[in-house]
Amino acid sequence: MRTYILKRVIQAIPLLFLISFIVFLSIQATGDPLAAYTVDASLTSDDIARLKAKYGLDQPVPIQYLNWLKNMATGNWGTSYFTREDVVDMILERLPNTLILFAVSYALILGVALLLGILTAIRQYSLFDYSVTALSFLGIATPSFWLGLMLIYLFAVRFKAWGLPSLPVGGMYDLSEGKTLAEVSRHVILPAITLSVVVCARYVRYIRSSILEQLQLDYVRTATAKGLRSRAVLFRHVMKNVLLPLVTLVGLDLPNFLSGTIVIESIFAWPGVGRLFWSAAERTDIPVLMAVMLFVAVMTVLFNLIADIFYAVVDPRISYS
Repeated sequence: MRTYILKRVIQAIPLLFLISFIVFLSIQATGDPLAAYTVDASLTSDDIARLKAKYGLDQPVPIQYLNWLKNMATGNWGTSYFTREDVVDMILERLPNTLILFAVSYALILGVALLLGILTAIRQYSLFDYSVTALSFLGIATPSFWLGLMLIYLFAVRFKAWGLPSLPVGGMYDLSEGKTLAEVSRHVILPAITLSVVVCARYVRYIRSSILEQLQLDYVRTATAKGLRSRAVLFRHVMKNVLLPLVTLVGLDLPNFLSGTIVIESIFAWPGVGRLFWSAAERTDIPVLMAVMLFVAVMTVLFNLIADIFYAVVDPRISYS
């Protein structure tokens, strides 16, 4: 296992170099990196030249890339052009908030998807199965940003107008109440549901089809013929074979899910890394944009490595020796 992990880490190094180069070039193509400064009409050409020299923007592009890469590797991720804060501090301040939303959303996804996937499989072609299938297709086809706006309208605007208990739609907690568990729990409900619906709908369909496929195999018939109860066959044998490919799916989805929080955090004003990226994009805050994009890339590689390692936990038959 250690040899496999080391090999994967070594393989990830050139991939990260390539990703960092693409990130750097894509950000360079966005426009003036000093846009946050040049909006000030009082700046002279000499002032702009001094700023370029300060941030190394007067160097050739390859030298800029190597300097940036060295700084990223040593933890010097630069300073925000707009707020003048250290980029590392800005990300670390907001990362726990994103992880809270991330964890709650995926707990909701896996809990609901496993429950509905199992129930629809064992009740195939029932009214419940048809209903969940229809809702799943509807969930897959629903844009997350539109769903978020509709949830805000229903549970915040309309519920309040009807005199019903309404849910908060912005921020992580009310300033008058403070950052308590109850406040965070109330504020995370709508963004977590918005993030979860599309992914949960796909997982329900996947789990249902995987279970039905496994139930047709010979080992299930053999276990049933030996007198094992249906529930024991399902949870002791079938689910083990369903969970393994599900781990693959989750491992591939996690990075996309993390990047998908950008829009949702912006809609609900959730103070996470996604909202930080959105704000930086609006302001053309280059150091923040580059740091967040590279951070997401590293998380993508890391999540895939974790998913591969977790295979052995789910199925002991897998060996990486």
